[in-house]
Amino acid sequence: MSDIRTFVDSIFDELVAIRRDIHAHPETGMRETRTAALIRSELEKMGVDEIQQPLPTAVVALIHGKKGAGKCVALRADIDALPVHEETGLPFASVNEGVMHACGHDLHTTVLIGAARLLKEYQNDLCGTIKLIFQPAEEVMTGAAKTITNGALETPKPDFILACHTWPDMPAGSIGVRKGTMLGASDSFKVKVIGKGGHAAHPQKGIDPVVIAAHIITQLQTIVSRRVAAIDPVVVTVGHLEAGTAANIIPNEAYFEGTVRTQSNETRNHVAEILKQLAIGTARAMGGDAEVSYTFGVGPTISEDHLVDEISEAVTELLGNDKLLQVPSPSMGSEDFARYLEHIPGAIFRLGTHNDTPESKLALHNASLLFDEKAIPAGVAAMVGAAFKITGSDMSVLLK
Repeated sequence: MSDIRTFVDSIFDELVAIRRDIHAHPETGMRETRTAALIRSELEKMGVDEIQQPLPTAVVALIHGKKGAGKCVALRADIDALPVHEETGLPFASVNEGVMHACGHDLHTTVLIGAARLLKEYQNDLCGTIKLIFQPAEEVMTGAAKTITNGALETPKPDFILACHTWPDMPAGSIGVRKGTMLGASDSFKVKVIGKGGHAAHPQKGIDPVVIAAHIITQLQTIVSRRVAAIDPVVVTVGHLEAGTAANIIPNEAYFEGTVRTQSNETRNHVAEILKQLAIGTARAMGGDAEVSYTFGVGPTISEDHLVDEISEAVTELLGNDKLLQVPSPSMGSEDFARYLEHIPGAIFRLGTHNDTPESKLALHNASLLFDEKAIPAGVAAMVGAAFKITGSDMSVLLK
C-alpha cells in the first residue's frame, strides 16, 4: 500500500469534483437534503460499516478498526451554506440564487469524505472506531444541538471529537492549532425600552424611549471599557434598533437587539448580569423602564491540550514541520462545534486556504472569497493522522 500522501494525491481530482459539486449546489440550514444524499452516496460507495441519518439533513457513519480495541473518535463536518449571493465568477459557482458556500463548509465536507475514504483504506491497521458526523445548520447555531439530540453521540458514544475550519489568514496546505480557546461564545439580547409617548414639540410631557435607548446603547460599551479586564476580550454589538412611526411623535417604546461575544464562561455570565443591570438601571434613572431578554447561545470553543498535541504530532509527521502553524489568538467568531464539547472532550484546528490571489485572503462570509483547493489534502491528512494517534493506531503504516 502506498503512503498516505501518495494515496491522497491519487484521489485529489475525485475530491475536487465532490467539492465543486457541493459548492455549486449550496443549501442553507436544515435544507441540506441534496448535500446529505451526496454524502450518503459517497459513503455507500466506499463501503463504510454503518450509515445512519438522525435527521433528513444529517449523516452519521461508523468505521470499525480491525486492528483491535481502541478509543472511539468522532470527526465532524458542518455542511450548510450561507444566504449570500455569490460573486466569485467561478465556473462552478452557486446555481442556487442567494445561497453560497462563503464559509468553506464545502471544503469541510469534502475533507471528511476524503478522511473516510482513507480510514476505510487503512481499516485493517486501525484500532477502535471512527464516527463520522456530517452536521447541518451550523451557521444558524442550531444544527449541532439537533444532531446531538437525535442520537449522534450515542451507540457508541465517542471518547473525543475533532473538527476543522477554513481560515483565509493561513496559506493553503497548512494546519493551524491552538491550545485552549479557539473561538468565542455567541449570546444575544433584546431590550424593550418603555417610555411615555407624546408630541415631539412637548417632550417634557412624555418620557422619550428613543433618548433612553440611545443612552443605554452608549452605556453598554462601558461593559467592554470599564467592567471587564482589558486583557479579557468582549464584544457587545447592537445590530438592530427601531422606534416610532413618524418624525413628530414621541413613541411609547423603543426596541433594540444585539450580540455579545466572549471567550470564557466566567466572563460570559458576568457580562450577562451587567448588561441587564445597565439597561434597566439607565431606563429607570431617566424615568422609564426596560425589559431585557438575554439568550445564551453557543459557548466558547475550547480545545483540549492533549488533543491539540496529538493533532500537532500527526501534522508534523505526515506533512512536515513547516505545515504546522500556531494560531496566535482566538477568534471572536463562534462555532456550534462547542455544543459537542459540552458532552465530550474535543479540539478544532484551522485549515489554511489562501494563495497569492487577493480574493483568497478576503474574510470568511465574503461573496467574492475564493478557497484554494490545495487545502483539501492537508485537511484529510490531519484528520486521518489525528484519528490514528488518538485511537492508539500505528502511525507508521501511513508513511510506508
